[in-house]
Amino acid sequence: MTVILHDTDADLSALDGRTVAVVGYGNQGRSWALNLRDSGLDVTVAVRADDTRAQAEADGFEAHDVEAASSAEVICILVPDDVIPQLPLEPRPDALVILASGYTVAFDRFHPDCDIGMVAPRMLGPEVRRCYEEGVGFITAFGVHRDQTGHARARTLAVAKAIGGLRQGAIEMTPRQEAILDLSVEQALSPALRRVSESFMEVMLEHGIPLEAIITELVLSGEVERTYRLLREEGYAAQMDHHSPTSQYGQLSRTGRYDHLDVASTMRDIVSAIDDGRFADEWDAERDAGYAKLRELKEAAAGPAVRDYEQELRTQLGEGAVPRA
Repeated sequence: MTVILHDTDADLSALDGRTVAVVGYGNQGRSWALNLRDSGLDVTVAVRADDTRAQAEADGFEAHDVEAASSAEVICILVPDDVIPQLPLEPRPDALVILASGYTVAFDRFHPDCDIGMVAPRMLGPEVRRCYEEGVGFITAFGVHRDQTGHARARTLAVAKAIGGLRQGAIEMTPRQEAILDLSVEQALSPALRRVSESFMEVMLEHGIPLEAIITELVLSGEVERTYRLLREEGYAAQMDHHSPTSQYGQLSRTGRYDHLDVASTMRDIVSAIDDGRFADEWDAERDAGYAKLRELKEAAAGPAVRDYEQELRTQLGEGAVPRA
């Protein structure tokens, strides 16, 4: 049975007297460091000497080189997964390393000889801070990968509580489960949703609907976003009543028209390559090649022409629209 944990399952005293180092000061790192400090922990930042270090110092933290984190008793590593194996870290045997993603240990890319815990917020980095300040917190994936000291679970739960990750509940998962789920959303679900949206736009254009109107319907109006918010807040059944009878009938009566599409087979192929480590090998090779293919793919999907069009459209439609003089 799935274990779900809350604030009452954790005790911050498990970190009493412990030094906490946050490695990285980007979207997640800054939010974690501020939340941990506001929860009463002794926090330092370990980061390369760039703008992020200047930001950490401006926020009142002592900032050091990454190597300095090795002496801390709790090390929260908050840099991209592909960078973690290359960090100059040598944690002490009684230390606890906290990862915000299960990826590196799930696919055997990182194996420090100490306790290893996972606290993976189901929330964008800046929102980890905002949700903490608002007092609402966020849902988290929690897990212990290695317990050499006998205290890994208590200390990992304390870190999760300190950043606000138990306020809405935490789902206990292995790092491998978390990594497969996370990568599958990115690789199996997101491309499918994109393909569906592209097909919808193609059909609408064939019927003479203006491109601007299609983009508004899908994105700029905020209707889809707010519908998903209602799904989160009320559930599928309750939110259905917010739609007109025409909408309800149209949605429900046409659902079966897509049953002939074998989407699951493609998803199984993609997830299989995640599960058996082929994607991790591919991503390592991409990193070692200097991310050339990633740059090519981003240029095609979200290059300057796309960005310029989207920026211009948002000056005419949506919350950022500027009325003509």
